[in-house]
Formats: sequence, structure tokens, C-alpha cells
Amino acid sequence: MVRTLIGGLLGGLAMFITGFIFWGTPLSALALSRVGDQASANLQAAMAQALSPTGTGVYVIPDPATAQGTILYGRGPVAQVFYNEGGFPVMDSGALIGGLILSLVVGVIIALALRFALSDFASRARVTILFALAAVLWLHIGQAVFNHAPWGYIIYLAFSDFVALAVAGLIAAKLMNSKADTGMATADAGTLH
Repeated sequence: MVRTLIGGLLGGLAMFITGFIFWGTPLSALALSRVGDQASANLQAAMAQALSPTGTGVYVIPDPATAQGTILYGRGPVAQVFYNEGGFPVMDSGALIGGLILSLVVGVIIALALRFALSDFASRARVTILFALAAVLWLHIGQAVFNHAPWGYIIYLAFSDFVALAVAGLIAAKLMNSKADTGMATADAGTLH
């Protein structure tokens, strides 16, 4: 069990580092669209005027909940805005610490799931890859399919999360693959009739 926990923690750390490589370096420019300084300032002022009275939240613009909104939505342009009334640093240390803790917890959960469900590295590796793929297809690619989210961003997000989840699971699976595990699997296989 100790190897499982160590594998989960190291897998979680690898997941955090993978996320940083994809999103904390210039690689993230592959996924993000940019506007100039003046356009950014104009959009920021418009958001502050239009959205601040209702506060932080996720907004569908135009709002298709009204007849006029439905017409405008069909005409386009449309946006889904993740709006935060207050600013925060680009590299927020609180978010980084929280993200590291979350990565470690997820890594341990992945390791425990692999440990309790499967007994050999090959099975754990296959399940890791398949579940990572299923997760990103449903959670990320689904956003492009159901909500018309931009494909470039979504594919980059899905790929980055697939790599992070797969790396975490594979590291955990490899580290928990002790001789005791292999012997237990062989002994169990020999007792089947």
C-alpha cells in the first residue's frame, strides 16, 4: 500500500508538472486566441459595465433564455464568458498551491483505483489509457460537440489533460508493480479452476 501511495503522489506531481508545461509556458499560445491591448481594454470595460452588477459567474452572451436573446444568439457572434469581478495575479501562488494539492489528491485516487481493481502493470496501463481517453472525450471534446466551444482550444485542453492523467496513472501503476504484486497475481491465477 505504501508503494501505491508513493506512486499516487509521484503521479500527481507529474500531472502538476505536465499541466504547467502545457499551460504555464509559451506552449499555451497554441490554444489561446489573442486580441490587442486596445481591444482588451474595450472588452474589459464593457464586461465591467455589463456584468459587474450581476457579479462573478459564467455568462452565455447573448442570453438565449429570452425571445430577443434567442434571435441574437442565432445571428451571432456568441460567447460563453467565465467572468471574475476581481483581478488576480497571472501566476497566482494560491492557485498554484491549490493546484498542486489537487494534483496530488487526484494522483492518489488514480493509484488507489488501479490498486484495488487490477493486479498487474499491463492491465493497469491499459485501464489508465482508456479511462484518461474516456474522461477527456466526455469532459472536454463534449464541450465542442454540445456547446460549440472552439475546437482548437478544446483539442489542446483535451490532449494536455489526457497526457497528465495517463502519466499519473502509468507512474502509479509502475511504482506499485512490486514483486509481491506479481507473485500474488500468479498465485491467484493458479488457483482458478
